[in-house]
Amino acid sequence: MTESMDNNRIIIFDTTLRDGEQSPGASMNLEEKLRVAVLLEEMGVDVIEAGFPIASNGDFEAVNKIAQVVKRATVCGLARATKNDIDRCAEAVRPAPLHRIHTFISTSPLHMKFKLQMEPERVLEAVKESVSYARNLVEDVEWSAEDGSRTEHDFLCRCVEAAITAGARTINIPDTVGYAVPDEYAALIAMLINRVPNIDKAILSVHCHNDLGLAVANSLAAVCAGARQVECTINGLGERAGNAALEEVVMALRTRADHLPYKNAIKTETITRASRLVSTITGITVQPNKAIVGKNAFAHESGIHQDGMLKNAQTYEIMTPESVGLNKSTLVMGKHSGRAAFKDKLRELGYELGDNAVQDAFRRFKDLADRKKDVFDEDIVALVDDAVVRDNLRIRFLALEVLCGSKQPRAQAELDLEIDGVASHVKASGDGPVDATFNAIHQLFPHTANLQLYQVHAVTQGTDAQAEVTVRLEENGKTVSGQGADTDTLVASARAYVNALNKLLVKREKTAPDALPA
Repeated sequence: MTESMDNNRIIIFDTTLRDGEQSPGASMNLEEKLRVAVLLEEMGVDVIEAGFPIASNGDFEAVNKIAQVVKRATVCGLARATKNDIDRCAEAVRPAPLHRIHTFISTSPLHMKFKLQMEPERVLEAVKESVSYARNLVEDVEWSAEDGSRTEHDFLCRCVEAAITAGARTINIPDTVGYAVPDEYAALIAMLINRVPNIDKAILSVHCHNDLGLAVANSLAAVCAGARQVECTINGLGERAGNAALEEVVMALRTRADHLPYKNAIKTETITRASRLVSTITGITVQPNKAIVGKNAFAHESGIHQDGMLKNAQTYEIMTPESVGLNKSTLVMGKHSGRAAFKDKLRELGYELGDNAVQDAFRRFKDLADRKKDVFDEDIVALVDDAVVRDNLRIRFLALEVLCGSKQPRAQAELDLEIDGVASHVKASGDGPVDATFNAIHQLFPHTANLQLYQVHAVTQGTDAQAEVTVRLEENGKTVSGQGADTDTLVASARAYVNALNKLLVKREKTAPDALPA
């Protein structure tokens, strides 16, 4: 057995930046990926799958930059079973002190016949060739049997044995389409441990999708059966129904250590911050009743529940809010708060900003406090994230005035933007205030992007709550999400649209490989 398997240490492999980014509308630019990667390392993630380097020059650059920044976690890149993919991946991850090539090929009868159009023996040869080739370039190689949960057991055993013989340190058995159920998946892992003769020379990994809502349950069942690496994402982000959620896996291990006596290195107090960062960057809002990080996860409205909570919090909470980085306090800041208190609050919320950024955030906070009766932690998070995430390289929002209502035949919007350093003004009309605002932006900065999503949610309660707006734009197959926050919903909408346009302008051409893994 490997040391990790001997001491029941669970390796947390985060694929938010690769599999998570494959979610429609969840693509991130270089700066955003770097921010997520730095926070993942701070969290204690063992392996960061930073991207798919062959996919595009932008993906290669992102993986390479992350490899230059991350020092403690292993930086991993994905590659199909081809020399070009593997060469590109090796080049991208090389700067990292700890780096890994993760190569894969489909092994299920369905995938081999219809997707690969390859006979099983040829697939087996490809496993040997690709892993051997990758192993000559790096010491740490992971091999995945795509659609492993639907692969015939005899053939899967042969492929796993061949991959380990060729030099793979980690063997991943994905439930690629989220088809497995826990006892079946655990039995699959146990079967490999019992039947593959050299299985003790590798760590077994699991990568579960959530199509049946079983990704976390399948992952934990596999751990109990002997898997020692779990592949997951922040907020369960991922294609279709998503992946196993890192926060759910980790908090299940922590909360039920009596039944799951396994260790991992995640600092759980950073979970909420990571969830908010990924949600803000991707524009994919976490559902209120989402386990661990949903806004209702530690909220109690029922009188019976409230009575129990007042007597003993453990009556209805199996973990503390503080254990995932939530602060119990609700209202601690206001318009009379000073800069020192504000800086302390930023540190408490997990932000380490430079002096200029703190000054800008403090100014925005004081403006907000003048407009808003109560300022909550969530308000501060929203305004700081809005300031940090906005990338005004070419377009900057300046001012907006809108005239609308039942007496107006069409809403009127007057908008000021700064474009390439030059201030511009326009008046536009539309079928409602949002349409007029977006028409004004289009007039000042003509473009061919299509609006795919317009979403508004209140950051906190009350009629004076900040609105957080997400706008998703699509142009020539490229999709971006922009965010904006303000107590004025229309101002937040304009900021979000401008944010999305800026991302669209800097988004690099992205040509998908022939077959992206699920």
